[in-house]
Amino acid sequence: MTGRPSAAQRGYDARWRRAREAHLRANPTCTEPGCLRPACHVHHGTRHRGDGAKFWDRSTWRGLCAEHHNRDAQQRETRGYSNRLGSDGLPVDPNHPFNRAEVR
Repeated sequence: MTGRPSAAQRGYDARWRRAREAHLRANPTCTEPGCLRPACHVHHGTRHRGDGAKFWDRSTWRGLCAEHHNRDAQQRETRGYSNRLGSDGLPVDPNHPFNRAEVR
């Protein structure tokens, strides 16, 4: 069979579920600035790509609410920046092409 390995094969097994729950209990609020929603996802701040040492490096774990995990974190991983806009209508992510000095 070719294709993506199962979640358990990628490390998201019972051990991960226990560690995730412990992290969320200790860090119950989303870590995005200004967000007060409950964290329900533990995001690996550094892409691990199957590297066990990176996967289990808890210093990179961030508790995120569903919106910040499913939209912003995913966009950063695929594009390198988030499209989130501030109250002024401008992109808030410093890595967004609009905010790069060479673009202006």
